[in-house]
Amino acid sequence: MATQQTVKVQLVRSPIGTKVDHRATVRGLGLRRLNSVSELQDTPAVRGMINKISYLVKVL
Repeated sequence: MATQQTVKVQLVRSPIGTKVDHRATVRGLGLRRLNSVSELQDTPAVRGMINKISYLVKVL
């Protein structure tokens, strides 16, 4: 049994004033308010989402 790798992401900048699809990506990662943290499975799809909004989030 292999354990799933996870990645923690924290929202460090407000998505107000950003593109609509970037705001949707923030919500898709499960981030709601500033400094909220979400623990997600480390998959290529999640990595791509993090890369898309890298200026808004911090990987812990």
